[in-house]
Amino acid sequence: MTLRIDRLDCTLGKRRILRDLSGLEARPGEITALIGPNGAGKSTLLKAIAGIETASGRITLGEQTLDALSLERRSRLLYYLPQDTSTQAALSVFEAVLLARRTQIAEPVDSALSAVERALKSLELEPLAERELTVLSGGQRQRVAIAQAIVRRPKLLMLDEPTSALDLHHQLQVLDYLQRLARRERVVILLAIHDLNLAARFADHLWVVKQGLHVASGTPGQVLTQERLREVYAIEAHVEWPSDAPPRVTPLSALRQLGG
Repeated sequence: MTLRIDRLDCTLGKRRILRDLSGLEARPGEITALIGPNGAGKSTLLKAIAGIETASGRITLGEQTLDALSLERRSRLLYYLPQDTSTQAALSVFEAVLLARRTQIAEPVDSALSAVERALKSLELEPLAERELTVLSGGQRQRVAIAQAIVRRPKLLMLDEPTSALDLHHQLQVLDYLQRLARRERVVILLAIHDLNLAARFADHLWVVKQGLHVASGTPGQVLTQERLREVYAIEAHVEWPSDAPPRVTPLSALRQLGG
């Protein structure tokens, strides 16, 4: 099920946030990273696809026209994970992930328990299984929220800055797991992310937006050029092209600090 977006506009209050976004595709089995400066419209785009924000245009997932579906029917196809994962629920980690599974998939209890156990193991959450959500750190809650998302088995999984509260180890661990999940389950994964090097390492394709406009899309190698970084982020940056690795982006100010 390929996600396609055409002529998408979104206005919040009197401000036009998204401006005629067209020609965007995210394919099953791949991670598509949504990049751009603060205020570019990344979160609004994810919310428009999820049906949380009202937008005009056409959004399709496979043969389904999402904007023609009710929120309930849309929720059976996709899941949107916002940046804010705070909660007041007095549930343990295991209970929270199990509840997410049981509310979405009808199956024997043993199957649900096995799915939850696999998710906790994959995201290194087993030691936290009996802890209450309210006592977890921000990064721990973020990983629990990702576990709640993946056990629902959506066809389209959208995550808004899923690594923002994570340390380096868990950033790499979570993105590696999402990459393997996309390949294995043929899920469409769309995530907004600020770290361009993480995007280059784990994403198959990038969508670039600035001031609500579609600036570019393509592979990391096609998109992450010095000229485009200057255009989108107003920075001078050095882009390395290792023969056996994704491109690496370093702002020139950081290069000077390192003596480069």
